Amino acid sequence: MSISPFDFVDAVGFSKRDLIAEAESPEQAERDYSSFMVNRALSYHIDAIYYANEMNLRHETEGRLATAFFINTLRKRKRFSKWAKPEIDADLTVVMEYHGYGRTKALEAIRVLSRDQIDEMRSALERGGRGGSSHRSDGGGKPQSA
Repeated sequence: MSISPFDFVDAVGFSKRDLIAEAESPEQAERDYSSFMVNRALSYHIDAIYYANEMNLRHETEGRLATAFFINTLRKRKRFSKWAKPEIDADLTVVMEYHGYGRTKALEAIRVLSRDQIDEMRSALERGGRGGSSHRSDGGGKPQSA
């Protein structure tokens, strides 16, 4: 059974248990330890950001040593936070859908497009109906012949 990064965060921050040492298979538990995810989760908390940064600087440190560092330096406390997510830009979504581009290519394209061109794309993508969604009862996109 694999251990999630969030189990590691909870273990080093609240329960103060060494999940790697307590695991049935310490080798597997150490492979499950994701220093990036644990450090990122801890970096959302003001009392843990410096410690997470310290471990980022020493990213090659083994999981058991990083776990021991966090267990012995962080104060015991529950840590919950919302993770930052990219904002959804309506214009970017239109360019991605219209041209079939990925996010990076659409960001490049949006820099050279005018507002009128983006509005044209938006109107070409409008599907009608309520809320702009396409819910056809006949199940197809082609007009039916009489």
